[in-house]
Amino acid sequence: MPFAAVTYDVKPGHEDALAEIFGSFQRVRSSSVPGAAGQEAGRILATAVFLRDCLLVRVIEYEGDLTAIAAHMARQPGVQEVERKLKPYLNSPRDTGTIDGFVTTFTGSLLRCVSQAAVPRTYAEAPSANAHS
Repeated sequence: MPFAAVTYDVKPGHEDALAEIFGSFQRVRSSSVPGAAGQEAGRILATAVFLRDCLLVRVIEYEGDLTAIAAHMARQPGVQEVERKLKPYLNSPRDTGTIDGFVTTFTGSLLRCVSQAAVPRTYAEAPSANAHS
């Protein structure tokens, strides 16, 4: 599966506040990303956020159309809330108040992927927390 990494230019010295913002993020229930005609355009498989000094990076593992995924993210209340909370900590403003602005900011913040490797895997339902060996 491909990965995308999006950068945020943040003010250093606010690592704990930034970690709290992303730590309280509520993921949407479905990983499915609808396309313009209602068909599935992709899936968000996993996300992770990394932070050091003035660089914050969000890594997204996905399937499908990355632009559709960015537009889908722009419509999510949790993503909108994170973007709102980030504003005081940004060195460079981000135009994420509209879907078009979010998609433009998202694509302009992407890191170039120079290498990617993974072992083949399948996603099976995880065993129940109450299961006993």
